[in-house]
Amino acid sequence: MLIYFYLLLMEAINLVNVTHRIGDRSILSNISIGFAERKVTAIIGKSGSGKSTLLKTINGLVRPAQGQISLFESLIDYTNLPSHRKKIGYAVQGIGLFPHMTVAENILLPAKAHLKNADGRKRLDELINLVSLPDHIYKKYPHELSGGEQQRVGICRALFLDPPILLMDEPFGSLDPLTRYEIHGEFIRLQQKSPRTTLLVTHDMREAKKLADDILVIDNGMIQQFGPAKEIFEHPATDVVRELLMIAEA
Repeated sequence: MLIYFYLLLMEAINLVNVTHRIGDRSILSNISIGFAERKVTAIIGKSGSGKSTLLKTINGLVRPAQGQISLFESLIDYTNLPSHRKKIGYAVQGIGLFPHMTVAENILLPAKAHLKNADGRKRLDELINLVSLPDHIYKKYPHELSGGEQQRVGICRALFLDPPILLMDEPFGSLDPLTRYEIHGEFIRLQQKSPRTTLLVTHDMREAKKLADDILVIDNGMIQQFGPAKEIFEHPATDVVRELLMIAEA
């Protein structure tokens, strides 16, 4: 029973005293935080607050000047980042689809990067059905898709290896309001069907309230507040948090 209880509370991602600088400027300042398994955490902050850099340190794209980062209690091995990234799906604003590749080729990229002699057709079919896209979309190119379709394809690619961790950097920011609403619904359905630890960077407190279990607010690379979404909205801890809430309610 004690072992089971421990597993329930296990942190999927843990940062200890993480600091990153560019020149004399601190992008992240002594960040220590843990993100629980299978929860969605929205990371909120103004432009330049360190949100995207935080995701990049977790993915190994940025190596911090000091501090430690671990996934499921294993420290990042910077000499073997491909193995580290098998645990992570990464979706960004603008999706990052390769324009010269078809939808199928874009989604299958992780298989080519991480799996040997893998037949990804079955997984491809599963994901396309999961995000409610028609299978005739396979042969299309990104420019032939709507913004919502492109975003769904990007999510399929991020989920191809069924990673326990999903990092999303402003993934819905470029979508029109109606498409964004539809994608929000898909996101909620996906999390209910296959829960995973998700960090969602966003400027939008309303989006955070709708999609996240927890909210992390950072400013100038420092934690302002972290906790359940309801607690953040009801008990903002700093002027920065209060200002973001006021913008959301405007």
